[in-house]
Amino acid sequence: MRSLTRKINQFTAKLLDLPQDVAMDLPRITMIGNMQLYIENHRGVLHFSSDSLKLALSKGKLEVSGSNLVIREIMPDEVMIEGMIRDIQYIS
Repeated sequence: MRSLTRKINQFTAKLLDLPQDVAMDLPRITMIGNMQLYIENHRGVLHFSSDSLKLALSKGKLEVSGSNLVIREIMPDEVMIEGMIRDIQYIS
């Protein structure tokens, strides 16, 4: 049933020319150099410290590692992080 729903969402997104992140509830990640990271469509912060961040996603987790990480802005489905970003992993 999930594959049918996914196919319908993909078809609808193509038909209406919608971005995949909107139609499929996927994260949108914008990175500026290795100093700033903006993530949309997250489902909450699982862990945060000055060297790591773990976010829940609708389908998995996102792990960010670095140093001197700071959450500059956080909203229900968006978060902006600053610091020295070393690694980003998408875990499904």
